[in-house]
Amino acid sequence: MKIFLLSLLLALTLFSNENKETIQVEILEKIFQNISLDDKIVIWSDNKNIIQEFEKRAHFSTTEECQKASIIVLEDKKNLKEGSCDKAIFVLNYELLKEIPRSFGSMFWKKGRPNIVIIEPRIKEQNISISKKLDIYKEEKIW
Repeated sequence: MKIFLLSLLLALTLFSNENKETIQVEILEKIFQNISLDDKIVIWSDNKNIIQEFEKRAHFSTTEECQKASIIVLEDKKNLKEGSCDKAIFVLNYELLKEIPRSFGSMFWKKGRPNIVIIEPRIKEQNISISKKLDIYKEEKIW
């Protein structure tokens, strides 16, 4: 009985983790569908699971080389490669907005819910256009 319960708990844990990444990519897709860059949107991320989810959905191109991307989805600052500072950076941790001045927005989890923040002065500086659908997520500064 203990083995069965342990197996059930493990299966539920694995399913919930996969579900969180799927939801995360769905939200990122909605965000990226409502922004406009000078280039075609090509995504690179330091999280390989996110790249795999984007590839399954096939709405956006992905790349394994950071330099070929137009948007970098970053989870950890130490994974930011040299020479990628001129790319648009979207972070998955609110604290990274403070640490990476080039980042224009963030999607992060707080109290089990996804939160989205787009820093208005940064999108203007980087010539990123966003649709009216994302206006509710605009902030003038990092809190």
